[in-house]
Amino acid sequence: MYGDDLAVVTVTYSPGESLTAFLASLDKATTRPHTVLLADNGSVDGAPERAAGRPAVELLRMGENLGYGTAANRAIAGLGAEVGWVVVANPDVVWLPGALDELLAAGARTPRAGALGPLIRDADGAVYPSARLVPSLGRGVGHAVFGRVWPANPWTRAYRQSENEITERDAGWLSGSCLLLRRAAFDSVAGFDSRYFMYFEDVDLGERLTRAGWRNRYVPGAEVVHTGGHATTANPGISARMLAEHHRSAYRFLADRHPGPAWAPLRLALRLGLGARSRMAIRRAGR
Repeated sequence: MYGDDLAVVTVTYSPGESLTAFLASLDKATTRPHTVLLADNGSVDGAPERAAGRPAVELLRMGENLGYGTAANRAIAGLGAEVGWVVVANPDVVWLPGALDELLAAGARTPRAGALGPLIRDADGAVYPSARLVPSLGRGVGHAVFGRVWPANPWTRAYRQSENEITERDAGWLSGSCLLLRRAAFDSVAGFDSRYFMYFEDVDLGERLTRAGWRNRYVPGAEVVHTGGHATTANPGISARMLAEHHRSAYRFLADRHPGPAWAPLRLALRLGLGARSRMAIRRAGR
């Protein structure tokens, strides 16, 4: 059994000044005592070291870039049994006052909530569709093929749930950029799948939580602003790698759910199609 203490894990990779804003806003997001663990994947900008000088902030060096889910897993695994609630969030998130307390309150009133996510706004104030359906084969392929050229296509609209009323509800999965996790639920499904370097680790986690009898609860009464991927946007080489990782993770997610010889032709088609789409996206990004 776990206690009721709170820990916050943020995975860092040269986060720059965004980490300072994250920590400053976190202080106003909750009145609960908490510790912050910086799961650092090899930063070279000194930001995690500077942040570790703050009270109750601990730097955990991973030694290399392990990816998002694996770094978070390692940080959570080292927590004591007194910690029953864990936030996993990007360092480029800014919390609105009281947001984390609102998530904790929703967790307390929803005993089977294994993951809880806030309303996420982009830097321009637009609401990001962070509470979505699990991508089925049909929705996934439709979104992949038409999402860029026909954003209002029915597959993308259904997948993103962007037309749903903004109200507290269950979702198939919640954006991993900011999650409050009930540690008992997280541990019951063995955390993030370490095969996902980045992207789809949150989709996979949400689906496995649901299958294990937990709920993914969207709590729009809590708000954060996701200012954007600092390390990714600052380095075009990293951006190209992330595009490739996104498509690789999409294939892994869909292929895992269609195992065995009977589905081999489908898996081959997915591999070829997503591979071609990845190369096209990387070429576009390099222009």
